[in-house]
Amino acid sequence: VGLTGTPAPNGLIDLWAEINLLDMGERLGRYITGFRDEYFKPDKRNGAIVYSYKPLVNAEKRIYEKISDICISMKATDYIKMPERIDNIYEVEMNDKEMKLYRKLEKEMFLPFADGDIDAVNAASLSNKLLQLANGAVYDENQNVKKIHNRKLEALEDLIEASNGKSILVYYGYKHDKDRIAEKFNIREIKTERDICDWNNGKIQIALAHPASCGHGLNLQKGGSTIIWFGLTWSLELYQQANARLYRQGQNNTVVVHHIVTKGTVDEDVMTALNDKDMGQASLMEAIKARMEGIYK
Repeated sequence: VGLTGTPAPNGLIDLWAEINLLDMGERLGRYITGFRDEYFKPDKRNGAIVYSYKPLVNAEKRIYEKISDICISMKATDYIKMPERIDNIYEVEMNDKEMKLYRKLEKEMFLPFADGDIDAVNAASLSNKLLQLANGAVYDENQNVKKIHNRKLEALEDLIEASNGKSILVYYGYKHDKDRIAEKFNIREIKTERDICDWNNGKIQIALAHPASCGHGLNLQKGGSTIIWFGLTWSLELYQQANARLYRQGQNNTVVVHHIVTKGTVDEDVMTALNDKDMGQASLMEAIKARMEGIYK
């Protein structure tokens, strides 16, 4: 038996390993290469190197049919009463000077500084550097922090003031994000059982966490109902699991999820990618949704 809340966070290609553990390759083939050849075609690539694949025509339907006899999905919202969830985009904008630096890094993969340059060696590194810059600071070649702007810190301050004293869970992306937030606000990072207990007892007003460290298993729904994404993640799994720390069974209040997005940057691409991946996973979950009346007949 395999259990997961995020079966295909990056697309249907994620399914092969999970299903292979259950049936030893009976449904989707014994090898990942065969699965890719049967149902997908190369999408993004650089010469012979393929970075991603996209499904062939009718591949989704064929895959759903192959796995439907051993897979079911049961969403909590279909069986228990859940409060409303509101997702909000809070846009910030860099000034001309800051945006010029962003565009230069985006185009040339390099920003010169007297005490250490910002250098992206490949496309993945560039995406990482651009996300950092959108957040307001970037690590240079010596791992020192270059502070570029405070737009997201200002937005965070506005959102905290608007919360009227309610407890807030803030997700950050990089250590320099955490350090800059800690310099400006009285925060406490969720790391220990004591932190979790104090949060759920309402003793922490601003809690800080990285989605990779508190994305699974923690029950934080008693302590608050507001999430702020200071730094975004490309990972749908981390994103969904992190939000599920508050939006889960036992939550009695409307959950508000704020996303601080820097206009004209990779932040907007991340939000689009998360929405697209979510739609793809939602289609899978619907295709194998448990029809209780059918199960018991």
